[in-house]
Amino acid sequence: MSNADPNAAVNELADHFWEGALERDPVYATILGDDRWDDRLPDLGEAGRATDEAAYRETLAEAQAIDPSGLDPEQVITRDMLILVASTHLEALEKKQYQLAINHIFGTQTMPVRIAQYQIADTPDGLEALLARFAAFPAAIDQEIATLREGMADGRTSAAIPVRREIEQIERMLALPSQSFPAVGMAHVADDAARERVRASVETHLYPALQALRDFLTDEYEAQARPEPGISSTPGGEEAYRLGIRMHTTIDTTPDEVHRFGMEDLAHIEAEKDEIARRAGYRDRFAYARALGEDPANHTSSRERIIELASEQTARAFASAPAYFGRLPRADCEVKAVEEYREREVPPAFYMPPSIDGSRAGQYYLNTYQPEQRDLHKIASITFHEATPGHHFQLAIEMELTGLPAFRTLGSRMAGAAYSEGWGLYCERLADEMGLYQSDAERIGMLDMQGFRAARLVVDSGLHDFGWSRARAIEFMHERGSMPLVDAEIEVDRYTIWPGQALSYKIGQREIERARREASEFMGDRFDLRAFHDEVLAHGSVPLATLRREIPGWVEAAVAAREGAPAR
Repeated sequence: MSNADPNAAVNELADHFWEGALERDPVYATILGDDRWDDRLPDLGEAGRATDEAAYRETLAEAQAIDPSGLDPEQVITRDMLILVASTHLEALEKKQYQLAINHIFGTQTMPVRIAQYQIADTPDGLEALLARFAAFPAAIDQEIATLREGMADGRTSAAIPVRREIEQIERMLALPSQSFPAVGMAHVADDAARERVRASVETHLYPALQALRDFLTDEYEAQARPEPGISSTPGGEEAYRLGIRMHTTIDTTPDEVHRFGMEDLAHIEAEKDEIARRAGYRDRFAYARALGEDPANHTSSRERIIELASEQTARAFASAPAYFGRLPRADCEVKAVEEYREREVPPAFYMPPSIDGSRAGQYYLNTYQPEQRDLHKIASITFHEATPGHHFQLAIEMELTGLPAFRTLGSRMAGAAYSEGWGLYCERLADEMGLYQSDAERIGMLDMQGFRAARLVVDSGLHDFGWSRARAIEFMHERGSMPLVDAEIEVDRYTIWPGQALSYKIGQREIERARREASEFMGDRFDLRAFHDEVLAHGSVPLATLRREIPGWVEAAVAAREGAPAR
């Protein structure tokens, strides 16, 4: 970049990098509401990886060439994030982590349905773009199969259970008549004639491609899938796990430290649960858990009731938010049930951000599979984490920020999920301060969810560094993580395909809570919790070290501006 102003040069580099990232991942661009590449799929093959590598190398070199001493604070953060993203993604390519391509949650096999869900195809041009993507799907599957074969040759294969889960998911999709395939019903098309063209494309292009992937997995790949769930059993796996920790948490820590923190935090949470149980008249947390498990009022056979309950909680949280937040998101948040075609593999809940133009609300997805096994007292904390004031506030406000490059407001999760997931987990505790839990049972539910995230630290490091078996991990998540077996199995298989991702929650929460304490100590009586929350959300997702370094000054400046006085 040839810009004399170093701040402008950083922003220009960030814009250039983000534009390339969207073009290389056009499906994510569509999800964000950017339709410029709606007729394309990402290149999942060798050429696509070469293009990625060139972009990361160019960005890293140009970012490092900019002298940070002449930058304003926001541009220092942007430069740091560009360096972090480029360097970690280059390392992942060098370690050939792309070879572990099996993903039974958001893998290539789910791409057509995600496209149909978010792509607007209600014009002739829009319909042709959608159909062009479906026609390109067999080539994407061929690229995926080639990548998996490369991994087989290198001895780097995915774990057996996620492979089996992906096979079963594909088989369920193939068993559907084409008119019932999820992408057909979800497609945003103008009329029945257009939907018929989508159905025909599913029949012509999607089913043969999915069948080819299913046949490859069953006939060639499954027999060579690694029996152990942990990445450390793959070539270079120990170093790959350390990379996974850095990519997801933005800090360099060790599996031992993570494991120890998880066990210590879990012990503190269990002590809190015992105290509440005794206050409620029970001997300990186990007796209270049994009572809640046997209480008919704490269960339902109705999927709809679960969604209604979460919707009520979201509305109540939004009504209480102005006392704790000076800024609220403009976008609404819609509660939705996870679609049946993937509900057996998907975690209990997740959030999808609104579109850039505001035409689509934020979406809070709840898994209602086997509703009778889901404890109603736990839904509140999930809602406050995933929706309001959790991910919905953080991500929707981030998308509304002005004056920052789009890389910061839309692409910051490329730098890791610890800030975002840490905020969600922080909000579970904040909800108690806000008076949002309506009973000790819901408060126990919050502590159950806190405990399950602490258990994640133990299980993720156990799987990927300590050689834990899948059965041992499931047992730990069920007993110490307070999860139904159906969810414990889903969670452990999720950790298997995303080494290090499960660490981002508790480590992020720890840093946000630490930042709040340090800002409060720095400011004393002048500390303002609303200002703290607004400033945490006013800069987009940032690396945890950046948050800790900057937050006292940010809050001080915000309070001083309100008081009309200069910051200290």
